[in-house]
Amino acid sequence: MTTIARIETFLVAPRWLFVRVETSSGIVGWGEATCEGRSETVRTAVHQLSELLIGRDALRIEDHWQVMTKGSFYRGGPILASAVAGLDQALWDIAGKRYGAPVHQLLGGPVRDRIRVYGWVGGDEPSEVRDHIAAQVEAGLTAVKMNASGRMSPIASVAELDAVVQRVAAAREVLGDDRDVAVDFHGRFTLANARRVAPLLEPYRPLFLEEPVVPENSHLIGEFVRSTTTPVATGERLYSRQEFLPVLQAGIAVAQPDLAHAGGITEVRKIAALAEVYDVQLAPHCPLGPIALAACLQVGFATPNYLIQEQSIGIHYNVGAEVLDYCLDKKPLTLVDGYVERLTAPGLGIEVDEHAVRAADKRGHAWRSPTFRHPDGSYAEW
Repeated sequence: MTTIARIETFLVAPRWLFVRVETSSGIVGWGEATCEGRSETVRTAVHQLSELLIGRDALRIEDHWQVMTKGSFYRGGPILASAVAGLDQALWDIAGKRYGAPVHQLLGGPVRDRIRVYGWVGGDEPSEVRDHIAAQVEAGLTAVKMNASGRMSPIASVAELDAVVQRVAAAREVLGDDRDVAVDFHGRFTLANARRVAPLLEPYRPLFLEEPVVPENSHLIGEFVRSTTTPVATGERLYSRQEFLPVLQAGIAVAQPDLAHAGGITEVRKIAALAEVYDVQLAPHCPLGPIALAACLQVGFATPNYLIQEQSIGIHYNVGAEVLDYCLDKKPLTLVDGYVERLTAPGLGIEVDEHAVRAADKRGHAWRSPTFRHPDGSYAEW
């Protein structure tokens, strides 16, 4: 029996939480339980959940997932789901290493040889957008994602609406017709603003419009879907099949669960199957570290309705450490012509640099989300 003997957590720059699970036979599995701005809280949850795992068979992954998610009277939410996600990823990593196969083989085998990826671009002015996108194109990417705006008034001014359109127009000008731009509303828009701006963006044919309303207003997303012909995406702040069901029924085109938030590989595979019933594609959220990215890719290689994968190499959050800094071999996650080739090593398919992780944890981090305010001093969605 592959008994779980030890569980450790590591707060590593720039804003990530890694989980290490070791078995009595010496197999080590890695997971990522990052919850941006709340990783210290998740760390505590991981250690509490460890009480349910130490001394148990690491290969009973589904049973562990059931007990971790349902074994307490109070369930759900981003903290618990992120803690479960990191542990779940690590257990799948152990299973792959135990059987000498990449995780996607354990999930039914590959349905594709490579996965298309996109990168995030910043820039508040159209000229900056052009420069940032040109750099991503130069790096070989065929798709990018950008924020539609910064802080938005509850009822936007003409100038605010025009600024959104100008930024997306600038992106399309650089990308041409052969590359894609996704536009992230980031929950900063009221439904009224989102409905006003969506038709103005249709001539630029975005790949999708992301998170047009905050997740607690998911009951409104159907109204937005009906206001535009552009595909609508959401899901980075939804943590279970039950939370995804209403937005799938409302007509979204792209589901974006986060492997570090939504219960790990076990739950995201089920979300993907549910999405397939609604003819919805998967594009997991992942502006995170190498372990979360590898977990996403393992799911993607075995999932038919997988559209594209977010990755954060070079993103502005990565101050003090980059995605590949914690990998002993950077080649598996190297981008080739805008794709990542199928991972073939056992488990999650990457080799974590444990020395670098332990050194980073000694420094730690205390990353927090920015706070936006309107001109009158009231809170604004970030």
